[in-house]
Amino acid sequence: MNVGLTIFATDRSMSPLALAEEAEARGFHSLYIPEHTHIPTSRETPPPTGDEQLREEYKRTLDPFVALAAAAARTSRIRLGTGIALVAQHDPIALAKTIATLDQVCDGRFVLGIGYGWNREEMASHGIAYAQRRAQVRETMLAIEELWSKEVAEFHGEFVDFEPSWQWPKPRQQPRPRVLVGGAPGPKLFAHIAEFADGWMPIGGAGLKAALPALRGAFEERGRDASGIHVVPMGVLPEPGKLDYYAEAGVTECVLRLPSAPRDEVLPVLDEFTRAIEAR
Repeated sequence: MNVGLTIFATDRSMSPLALAEEAEARGFHSLYIPEHTHIPTSRETPPPTGDEQLREEYKRTLDPFVALAAAAARTSRIRLGTGIALVAQHDPIALAKTIATLDQVCDGRFVLGIGYGWNREEMASHGIAYAQRRAQVRETMLAIEELWSKEVAEFHGEFVDFEPSWQWPKPRQQPRPRVLVGGAPGPKLFAHIAEFADGWMPIGGAGLKAALPALRGAFEERGRDASGIHVVPMGVLPEPGKLDYYAEAGVTECVLRLPSAPRDEVLPVLDEFTRAIEAR
């Protein structure tokens, strides 16, 4: 089981460029950062963490694609990913080119973690109806895959529509960069993963082990090899026995949560995580 890291990268936190260098030097497998384009002030949607007030870092996130491209220039081995990207909030044609370019410049180390989103007001600013967000994410990903895989691509759907078109570059990784879908377990989520993705990115690990047979079943129904599923719980703390439990449950990569804080607060936690892994 590989072990990676995630941080809410903001204008006040440790730079993701420096963090990627430090993580690579300590042997971590990956670094993921999340995305919010903006946070409307109305706060009609309650915080997903259960807190009374939305944490400050949600308001200050860096653009993950720009930040990861910069981190790629400072590293050579560590995988760099979004955890998660809100793909429906982007123009799919432009996003396909952004991701393919990033995968080229990082020499095939990019991982696309995506999600449906939780903030109704943020989605509304992008013209997304909350009830349609899953369908829009699905269609966005199917359209992007057409651009990545075809010399001449076209797509005609409810949310995405474009005529036969050329687009390069293609991603370095073929047939696509690894795609992980975040969310709570359920038939719709697992059907989407089996259709257009490569694995599941649950937030934490509650119910993970019990849900894996259903995920494997969704892959088998589509004629895909279930042995290749990536299971990547996000935001884990390495409490005693937890990493061993995940490894035994079939997790392929466990992503540990760093505080969204300056360098002098992050590095001691990073060293603590390193010691916990070495002690396994």
